[in-house]
Amino acid sequence: MTPILPPGMVDIVDVAPRDGFQSIAEPIPTEEKQRCIQALIDAGVTRLEIGSFVSPRILPQMADTGDLVAAFANRPGIRFAALVPNQKGATIALDHGVRELVFVVSVSEAHNQNNVRRSVDDSLDELAAIAKRLREAGNSYLRLDLGTCFDCPFDGTIGWQQVDRVMTRAMDLCAGLDLEVGLCDTTGRATPYQVADHFTRLRERHDYEGLKWAFHGHDTYGMGVANALFAIHHGASAIDGSCAGLGGCPFAPGATGNTATEDLVYALNGGGVHTGIDLPRLLTAADRIAALPGGKIASHLRNVPRERVS
Repeated sequence: MTPILPPGMVDIVDVAPRDGFQSIAEPIPTEEKQRCIQALIDAGVTRLEIGSFVSPRILPQMADTGDLVAAFANRPGIRFAALVPNQKGATIALDHGVRELVFVVSVSEAHNQNNVRRSVDDSLDELAAIAKRLREAGNSYLRLDLGTCFDCPFDGTIGWQQVDRVMTRAMDLCAGLDLEVGLCDTTGRATPYQVADHFTRLRERHDYEGLKWAFHGHDTYGMGVANALFAIHHGASAIDGSCAGLGGCPFAPGATGNTATEDLVYALNGGGVHTGIDLPRLLTAADRIAALPGGKIASHLRNVPRERVS
């Protein structure tokens, strides 16, 4: 049997400062957010979702995203991304100096309506406007996250053909951009073989030189790390994680925390995959994040005695 060889390196994108923090109802002091982000940087994390430029009325926890961007601007070797829900958010993010934008559209019509209160077609219209704004700004990078790629809390299992229909339209709108496409397991119900099948089928149809692939998973059913490993063996070069497993989709009933970054790093270390992240320091960051009042965490490695973590 031919052994499965791991890739030489994988980008870990820590989404705790956005996907994680927004799951906490009570406002987190900006200074404490800064300390958590600094702890992630100290651990060697070089890609982070630092927040989102959404209406403070809808997500008050994200109201200080501009302040966080200013606090960590111009850090050499660190890539900060911000989620934007529409063209207005994209313009504000670019005005704050953010160079990497993240836009989310769900494959499922029902989830997109619950998540952003608009149809998939309307979200794709926003994507077209954002792509146009990026080209005008001379900024070519966009991370396109496709939500509910594997399962929808309202519609059930999602086939790769459904993902393909939305992705085909989105790719046309993003022509000319430096694009990274994230397949997102919003509910955590995906299985490793489903992840492998989706990545294989979609890459056969859409892959081209320069297109990057990513995977965003939840550990609701204990499949988070396994799904991520299958994703990287089928084309993903970036994996999202949330330190301490903080977070969960508020518009996907039953979806618990994101896959913990420390669990992912431990698994990748076992294959000799380079992430650039120092695991003991990452666990220190996880302890700080896990101590935030009101947070829902889902880390396995934090429960292991530290002397047994290597």
